Amino acid sequence: MEENNPRNTFDRAITLLKNGAQDEAEALCRLWLSENTRDVNFLSLLGSILLRKNDFEEAEEVLRTVTQIAPGYPNVHEDLGTVMLNLGKPEEALISLQKAIEANPKSASAFSKLGGALKSLGRDEAGDAALKHASDMSPIQANLEKATQLFAEGKFREAEAIAKELLAANPRDVNAGLLLGRVALHARAFNEAEKLLRKVVEMAPRFMIAWHDLGTALKEQGKEEEAIKALEQALEMEPNNASSHYYYAAALAMAGRTEDSAAAYKRAVSLDPDLAGAYIGLGHVLKTLGDQEGGIKAYRAAIALRPNFGEIYFSLSNLKTFRFSDTEIEDMVERINQDSLPSESIVHFAFSLGKAFEDQKNYDLAYQYYSQGNEAHRNSIVYDPVQTEVAHTKIKETFSQNFFDRIKQTEVGVQDPAPIFIIGLPRSGSTLLEQILASHSLVDGTSELPDLGIVSQMITDKAQDRVFPGGILQMSDTEITHLGQEYIDRTQRHRRGAPFFTDKMPNNFAHVGLIKAIIPNAKIIDARRHPLDSCVGSFKQHFAKGQTFTYDMFELGEFYLQYDQLMTHWDEVLPGKVLRVQYEDVVQDLETQVKRILDYCGLPFEKACVNFHETKRSVRTASSEQVRQPIYNKSMNTWQRFDAHIGPLKEILAPLLNESDPTIIVR
Repeated sequence: MEENNPRNTFDRAITLLKNGAQDEAEALCRLWLSENTRDVNFLSLLGSILLRKNDFEEAEEVLRTVTQIAPGYPNVHEDLGTVMLNLGKPEEALISLQKAIEANPKSASAFSKLGGALKSLGRDEAGDAALKHASDMSPIQANLEKATQLFAEGKFREAEAIAKELLAANPRDVNAGLLLGRVALHARAFNEAEKLLRKVVEMAPRFMIAWHDLGTALKEQGKEEEAIKALEQALEMEPNNASSHYYYAAALAMAGRTEDSAAAYKRAVSLDPDLAGAYIGLGHVLKTLGDQEGGIKAYRAAIALRPNFGEIYFSLSNLKTFRFSDTEIEDMVERINQDSLPSESIVHFAFSLGKAFEDQKNYDLAYQYYSQGNEAHRNSIVYDPVQTEVAHTKIKETFSQNFFDRIKQTEVGVQDPAPIFIIGLPRSGSTLLEQILASHSLVDGTSELPDLGIVSQMITDKAQDRVFPGGILQMSDTEITHLGQEYIDRTQRHRRGAPFFTDKMPNNFAHVGLIKAIIPNAKIIDARRHPLDSCVGSFKQHFAKGQTFTYDMFELGEFYLQYDQLMTHWDEVLPGKVLRVQYEDVVQDLETQVKRILDYCGLPFEKACVNFHETKRSVRTASSEQVRQPIYNKSMNTWQRFDAHIGPLKEILAPLLNESDPTIIVR
């Protein structure tokens, strides 16, 4: 290593850090420290890198070691103060920051952080004085520090205002540009974030963090291929940047390139064995590929690095066929009761424990944890059931009998018969139906595609005073047909050459009318399951994103009624166009239902569809492990396990239940 020359090695680490390659710089520090454990230069630099990566717990440990070995080391007290601020410990931050100022009275950033610590402790007058002093010494640096701290505290509007001022004063301030881009990302203004971050990487081509955020902005807009290209540019400049491989792997996974994604995640962890997020991502894609053993191994590696990160345990529980050991359950119970555990980890641990105790047939305790997870998550999201009712009413008014009578007069829409939509509510057997169809030689299984939702928003056009859904009534036949072509073009990237493909985005049930308008020859299958099983199954599942109606039992029941009413509307205005497939019928008479589905889709019978569990393909949903097994009937009427707790749900769903025997399916 640089002929064991500490100066050369340290200079190389600094150069890497300046060029944005913080993962490589971190790896270099760790390698040196493995043989020189008390080298304060490398310890301090490692602490600073960990601070940048928001790994505050380890950063504190490393920096405290530096203060013990060399209390006068430059910047160590300021870095430690910053760590303690981020850990929500302003009293300890105050001590470190005062020492930092004693060592360097001209540090504007230390005074800025001191001001933040004082104000956090309610000492507003002293805090304001410290902030003013920082601003007087270095207005730009102080404002950037302040904006960064505000962002870390979740005060995004205040951070945005300061970052905009800094950028207006100096349009080439890439740090302010990055911060503004991150504010836009948090606000889900992904298009705006993309514009900001493209400017940053144009001005600072080796600013790796900006490339990573740009990849995220593109990926969230459904521009997976552009995200892949952007991250490939970053990797060309720094082939050994572990974080770049990590973000690249995530973009590849989103694009459906699962095997390439697995390879990229493996490359990331080979470059940085401490990159917990990459192990989690690797676990996800290996699970998707059907390598359960490899997925479990990756998740366990992540747990060893971040044992308090509940998402990893949840990822294991989400394998469905996985069973936690008694020791693991005890560990999760201990962790969920920690006072300092972040709310999102509480949610993940709660759902994991719900699954663990359900597997042990301790249904009362399982329901207790499921309820805890749902309540904690419901408090962090926005969902308005009234808006759902209003939206569905507008959809029914727009896609009326009159609308379909009108478009029947012309050959409006793209006549392509390729799409097979599988719709319904979560946990209703849609993954099973997709696996059956994807086992056919003429069908590509493509999972849940976001494209129809994106196309639906193209109806909205402020310039023409159009909004979804009613705006389609103002569109010409040509414009409506263009929407269909846009969907066909967008989904092409997910296909593998078969003449037909599935799109199993469940929430497309609201877009049945739109589908039949823009792609009239598309097939639509409504995946149904007993209402109580569907709702309880959704209540037990923590979704990666969306499905905000599932985290409150009352709202869940009301949403099911709304769904049922909308499907009734489609049956009235589009008779015979939607095939309803009951999950329980598939379980009890698989071959008959397979033939029925294939007949509806205009596909010849193939035995592989009955032997769907033998089909090797990527499956991304929570049911991925279950559909790789022969069909079984243990999942029928599982709601009865929790019968003592779901009285209110049964009352809401009463119109759809058999009064004398709720296990009977009302057809």
